[in-house]
Amino acid sequence: MPPLTSSTSFSSVGGSNSDSGANAIDHLEPEPTKFFFKEKYAKLGVRGNFMPLAAQPKYVDLGEWLAHQTVEQYRLVEALLQCIQEVDTNTGLPVCNPKGCPVMSAGRGHIYTWLNNDRVPIRVPACQYISLVQRWILGKIHDNRAFPTDSTTGSVASTYASGSLNTPGANTPIAMGPTTSTAPLSTLSGHDWVGKKGGFPETFFNDVKTAFRQIFRLYAHLYHSHWVDPFWHMSTGSNSSGWTDLNSCFVHYISVAKLFGLLAEKDMEPMQPLIDIWVANGSIPADAVNGACTIVPPQ
Repeated sequence: MPPLTSSTSFSSVGGSNSDSGANAIDHLEPEPTKFFFKEKYAKLGVRGNFMPLAAQPKYVDLGEWLAHQTVEQYRLVEALLQCIQEVDTNTGLPVCNPKGCPVMSAGRGHIYTWLNNDRVPIRVPACQYISLVQRWILGKIHDNRAFPTDSTTGSVASTYASGSLNTPGANTPIAMGPTTSTAPLSTLSGHDWVGKKGGFPETFFNDVKTAFRQIFRLYAHLYHSHWVDPFWHMSTGSNSSGWTDLNSCFVHYISVAKLFGLLAEKDMEPMQPLIDIWVANGSIPADAVNGACTIVPPQ
């Protein structure tokens, strides 16, 4: 895998464009219906309304809530990714490896490419693409300029709730407000943006949307390439953990993404049949389906 310093970041190549750092390409002939697109396998591992987990609390700043959701959704998908990154003792390779997954895809119809340093889209093995996405998201979470936090140690890990960051006692992210000595002039002027009140930079909302877009692609690959192995094999029966836990995490993520309008409809195409099932049976709350809290950035 290329070192982080030589891999092009999403922000440096994408800016505010609709796609940053990776593009969905190669729409080929439709595939046969997958098992996970059948209502029988749309069951969840947990029951309840996901709206309380998605909705912004009354006294929490929008920037803080989006930061919390970004970290939380990454934490959930990271735990699932570990299932395909563990080495199989029989083969000596991870479940997701360059031979089995030579490209980052969500079925034959969607292949995701990475922009290299020359801004040329290239195909890389799924395991490499996933590692690059993980580095980028963790890099943002750990960057006080991108996700500023009020921490005595100056570390995001001491403030954000993420099991991957070894923070067992962490709570909802607490953003550090700007001061006249530390804030850029744009922050102190009349220009406004999502997260400004919480001390987040002007690029914050684009970073959040990019992270959510890439997290979706991670889920899409897990379903299309690894639903049977390992998630079905992890189950001892049709109602056991494994694929139902995958469903629970994904429906939670989709509820947040749709509620705040963090994903374009086109982005969701690889998983739309499953999303439609959850919309119809109410697993995705109505307010989320309707994008009740869709964020429109200030002009």
